[in-house]
Amino acid sequence: MRKKIQKERANRQAGFTLVELIIVIAIIAILAGAIFVAIDPARRLNETRNARRNSDVATILDAIKKYQGDNAGVHYATVVSMAADTYYQLGTASSGCGVTCGLNTTQTGCVDLSNIGTNYLAVVPLDPNGGTSAKTAYAIERDSNGAITIQACNAEGEGPGGAGSAPTISITR
Repeated sequence: MRKKIQKERANRQAGFTLVELIIVIAIIAILAGAIFVAIDPARRLNETRNARRNSDVATILDAIKKYQGDNAGVHYATVVSMAADTYYQLGTASSGCGVTCGLNTTQTGCVDLSNIGTNYLAVVPLDPNGGTSAKTAYAIERDSNGAITIQACNAEGEGPGGAGSAPTISITR
């Protein structure tokens, strides 16, 4: 009889009750939800695309400056043909490029860098959120002193949930 009672006690203590399992699952779900909110995937995606834009802007400007350095200080032909102090969108389109990065410009044609040479720029970068070879969503300006500015047109907000004001992604040399 005594052995039977000990065996029943051992059997009762061997597992979890349904209530205990439900409580543990609820705690895990709450923690997973909190971690998901803390990670904020929309914000991380925007930050990643903006990092790519920063890299692309630097790549484009480096290619133009390398070309200029290799050609006795002369800019690439399409850069030379640009009106000074005017933004142009980069791309192959001959029309529809009139508004660049929110900067109003009367220039309807894009500036084409696709033939600058693969030793300078293997492929013209495209904006990671909708850029095409016709309209890359990157802009270029040459000021009256010859300094070049490259700017990303579609920078995204990096606040909670991907909201907030977008940073200006621009480099001038």
